[in-house]
Amino acid sequence: MTSDEYEESLRQLVSAIRALPASARPAAPPAALSWLTRPMHDSGTRAGWRDSFTLFGHPTDCHIYEGDGTRSIKEENVRIRYTPERVTFPEEIAGWRRTIEDEERRKEAAGRPYSWNSRRFAVDGLTVSRTHIGESPIVTLSLRDADYFDFLTTSLNLDRPQTNGLTLRLQYLENQDPVQAPSFMSCSFGVHVAVRTRRDGKMLFSHRSLMVAGPNRSRWNSSANVGMAVNDDLGPDRRISLHAVARRALREQLAIQAADSLDLELLGFGLDLRNNMWAAFFSAELHDLDERALRQRWARGIEDKWVHDDYDFVPADPDSVLSFLLNKHVDTWTPCAPAVYYLALVRAAVRSRDGDRAGRFDVDAAEQRVLRAAGGRTAEISCQPDSPTPSPTGSRRRIRRCG
Repeated sequence: MTSDEYEESLRQLVSAIRALPASARPAAPPAALSWLTRPMHDSGTRAGWRDSFTLFGHPTDCHIYEGDGTRSIKEENVRIRYTPERVTFPEEIAGWRRTIEDEERRKEAAGRPYSWNSRRFAVDGLTVSRTHIGESPIVTLSLRDADYFDFLTTSLNLDRPQTNGLTLRLQYLENQDPVQAPSFMSCSFGVHVAVRTRRDGKMLFSHRSLMVAGPNRSRWNSSANVGMAVNDDLGPDRRISLHAVARRALREQLAIQAADSLDLELLGFGLDLRNNMWAAFFSAELHDLDERALRQRWARGIEDKWVHDDYDFVPADPDSVLSFLLNKHVDTWTPCAPAVYYLALVRAAVRSRDGDRAGRFDVDAAEQRVLRAAGGRTAEISCQPDSPTPSPTGSRRRIRRCG
C-alpha cells in the first residue's frame, strides 16, 4: 500500500465512524472517541504555515520540523551556537515579566510553593541541512540567554491582548510563520525521551504533576522531559550537547544513571504549536533495567521526583503503545508526546528490520488495527467491500476495504 492509499484508507475509516449518529456509534471508551469524533483537516492547513502531526485522523498541536524516525541524527551532526546575550522584550511584555517575578517573590516570602528563576536558553533559530556525502541530517541550533520567568511571561500569556489589540499568538504565531518568531517568544528548548525497556519489552509513559509550572502541567508526556538550563547544560568550554541533556533528564527524573547501559538516539526536532515550545525528540532503549527495577529505584528516591506523579509501563509493540495513546483522552496529552512515541515506534520497527526504512509502515498498519478495534464491529462492517454506510446527509454510500 502506498502512503497515499494508506492516508485515504485511514481517512475513510475515521470518516465512517464519525458519520454514524451517536446512538449507533461503536462501543469504544469515551477517551478513544475524543480522538475519533473531532473534526479532521488536511495536512498543512494550520494557520496556513506549518503542518500538524496527525494520529488516528486527529491533528495534534505538534509540528515535526525534522526527522521521521527511520534514522537517527548523529551527535556530531548537531551544531549549537550560543550567544551570551540576554533576550529582550518589548516594553509592555517586559511589564508582564515584572509582575510574574513580583508574584513569585511574594509566594516565596509567604512560605508557599513558588517557581524559582533558573537560567534558560531562548531559541534564535533552528536550521537543517545535509552532509555532502550520504546526505545525513545536520542541525544547527542557535541559542541566547533567557530565564524561567521569561519563559512563563510568554507561555502563560499567549492569548492575552496587548494594547495594540493583538494577542502574542495572533501577532507572532498565526499572522506569520511560527518558526520565524522572535527569540523572546521561544524562551525554552525541551528535550523529550521515550524510554523502552529491552529486558521486559515495555514502553514507559510519565504523567506530569501539578507541581510543574507552565501550560503542560498535569498531562501525560514522554518518559522523561526537561528544559535546557544554562547552569546544567553549558559546559566550561561553552559547548552544549543535546545527548548530554537527554542523559540528565533520564537521571533527574527516572534515576537512570550514567553507568546504566542503553542505546540513546536523537530522532528529530519539533515545535509545540499550541505553546510555541521547541524540543528535541529522543528514544532510549535500556539494556538491563526493567519495570520492576525502575520502580524499586524510584521508591528509594529520585532527584526530581516532584516532576511526575504517575507512570505506566505498556508492552512496547506498536499496537499496545498506540492503544494506550488512543485510550487516554486527547486533551490529557501534551501536544508533542504522541509524536515522540510514534517516532520511537518507527525507529524500533526499522531496527527490527535491520535498517529497512519500510518499517515505518508496520507502525502505520498497527494504527489502522487499533483504530478498527476502537471502532468495533460497526467500523469493521463499514470497511468491507461495497458495504453501504450512512453519510452525514442521510444518503447511503459505499466504502471500499480500509486496508
